[in-house]
Amino acid sequence: MYENDNYVDHTEDYENYRTEYAASAVAPKSNKEKRREKKLAKKRDRQGGVGKKIAVLVLSGLLFGVVAGVSFIGVNYAWDAISGDKNSGEEVITEDKKDPVIDEIKVNEPQQGVVNLNASDDITGMVEEVMPAMVIIVNNGVETTSGFFGNTYTREVSSSGSGIIVGQTDTDLLIATNNHVVENTVGLDVTFVDGSTAQAQIKGLNAKMDLAVLTIPLSDLDRETKEAITIAAMGNSEALKLGEPVIAIGNALGYGQSVTRGIVSALDREITSDDGITGTFIQTDTAINPGNSGGALLNMKGEVIGINSSKIGGAIIEGMGYAIPINAANPIISDLITREVRDKVDEKDRGYMGIRMQAVTSSMAQAYNWPIGVYIIKVEEDTPAEKAGLMMGDIIVGFDGLSISDATDLEEALQYYKAGETIEIEVMRLQNGKYESVMLEITLARRPE
Repeated sequence: MYENDNYVDHTEDYENYRTEYAASAVAPKSNKEKRREKKLAKKRDRQGGVGKKIAVLVLSGLLFGVVAGVSFIGVNYAWDAISGDKNSGEEVITEDKKDPVIDEIKVNEPQQGVVNLNASDDITGMVEEVMPAMVIIVNNGVETTSGFFGNTYTREVSSSGSGIIVGQTDTDLLIATNNHVVENTVGLDVTFVDGSTAQAQIKGLNAKMDLAVLTIPLSDLDRETKEAITIAAMGNSEALKLGEPVIAIGNALGYGQSVTRGIVSALDREITSDDGITGTFIQTDTAINPGNSGGALLNMKGEVIGINSSKIGGAIIEGMGYAIPINAANPIISDLITREVRDKVDEKDRGYMGIRMQAVTSSMAQAYNWPIGVYIIKVEEDTPAEKAGLMMGDIIVGFDGLSISDATDLEEALQYYKAGETIEIEVMRLQNGKYESVMLEITLARRPE
């Protein structure tokens, strides 16, 4: 450039100008960039607002806690001043700080909601002691049924029950059980605690009390079995109290010996059995199932205070079992023990009475107010029955000291008596509008051809 005709070089000034302009120039922003910046600005505003709210809440909570704490301390201070509590505001220091929850449960002291097992709750030792006196009974019998056209059929049947070893003589072992456990038998198998088995015979029956005594020759038992078994200890059923704990041992459902536990639910409970016989029994919630019949109901000392029977009361209601009180059973058992053991007589030699009979069922007994037994429909002429003074309408309830509840009992009893033997029979006879007991002697004869 010429200035006053003199050339001046401004190249350096121009370059400086360009650099300053480029540094200060701002390129125009696109619409997309503008929208992004607006979104970022709004987000920063929201974050700032939430933070302020949180800060306000925190400060408010702290302020409330301070006020509440001051108020609580003030109230306590005022109450201590009024009540005169000298330990107010002082820390009580103990030598041994314990867990307050654990400290509440004292050792050997029963606590609500806490199960305490005392030594008396463990019955395993007692069960071990009494189990050798318990036996399993299997009755191998014969059942007779009638067909549609009046034909009769017989078949072999087996049933299971239980028994209690109640005594021993010089020659025999004596076992008590229920009458219904051994009725209609052909053979009785008795299994002992060591698993050995022996054949038993019926020594005596009492159908009215549902009791029976079996006998087994000691010579039929090996030395190991004799050493394993024991005789049961008898208790006093009249000393029982409601709620007293008891246990039952028996061959429940035929599966083998089992133990159940419960309490005495009722005493002197009057119950009518399935056979229509009424008696007074011990009621318990201890499980007594089929197969338990004839087994023992024991107190916590291991003493027999009852003989269980699943037949009494049936299985209508759950949790209600019954047992014959041992004080009522003992005299009958003692009487049956003294009886002569009889063997079955050959059919051609069996005694004959000369009557036609009908069993008195429970429904008949209720309808006609009859005793349970065998009703005499007809007395044959010139027979032992006629000579003994038996009459139509008499109900036979006893035969040579045995209780008779149905025709089967009488027929079975006659199998053990020969023609020519004289025995005593008890009948209930209607006199002056009521049934009275009459004792008669009858001499059996040989059955006519």
